[in-house]
Amino acid sequence: MPLTSAEIAKLEEPRQAKILADSTPTVRPFAGGVMGFHEPGSWQNQACGVGLEGPVSDDEIDAMIDFYESRGVEARVELSPFAHETLVAGLAARGFVVREFENVLARELPPGEELEGALPFGRPAGLELTRIASSDHDSLELASRLTLSGFFPDGQIPKSMLDACRRTLALESTLVYLATIDGQPIAVGSVGVGGRVGSLMGVSTLPGFRRRGVQQTLMVTRLLDVRERGCVLATIGSRPGIATERNAMRVGFVMAYTKVTVGRPLAREAGLGAP
Repeated sequence: MPLTSAEIAKLEEPRQAKILADSTPTVRPFAGGVMGFHEPGSWQNQACGVGLEGPVSDDEIDAMIDFYESRGVEARVELSPFAHETLVAGLAARGFVVREFENVLARELPPGEELEGALPFGRPAGLELTRIASSDHDSLELASRLTLSGFFPDGQIPKSMLDACRRTLALESTLVYLATIDGQPIAVGSVGVGGRVGSLMGVSTLPGFRRRGVQQTLMVTRLLDVRERGCVLATIGSRPGIATERNAMRVGFVMAYTKVTVGRPLAREAGLGAP
């Protein structure tokens, strides 16, 4: 019987909380998940995996806000549709507003399924995929920069983003794959393994090599590897409507649920005192 959205969230949200905890310098427990801080501008400045274990008190929420605002950054919380209503109401009462949405796509990994069938035209000619060892710092640096090049095509990658990417790709629980053609690095993809879930992430392909099936090949390779490691579910977090989402659906992913990130504007930005 297929997993429900709620069952998928119970597997995926703790996995995400753990990778945040493992890759972020400053972490505290919050509402059954974690809240992390790296430095101003870092994506790691957020709370995730929260509100899934029951009611959340006002004191917990206030402590979370102080954790961030005392460090000079906006308090941000990622909410799944299954977060307890006390957390949702408590954040709303304290002036949190919507910052962004993320779709969580999921795919079960039945034993014996022929995953290569998701590549109707086979693997692109000349494409080689190599898994980077966690001890290969030079290759991980290349992978970090290539990963972020898709988000910062002008090459001006913020230091906070690069540091966060380095930390995440260097984790023992993260598998990183470098794609090359004729020895030239052209794409990268990674997957974070946590429990029975493998979350595909960090995919980026150089502009001249897109629309050749490289991203789908990276997806299938990672699915095969995490299934061998005992994962029964694969997930992908994606901004709604982008190419990653469409490619994921081509290899069998379906929409599981949508998350929302909410933030509490700092008083100096809002032009008013904190409520």
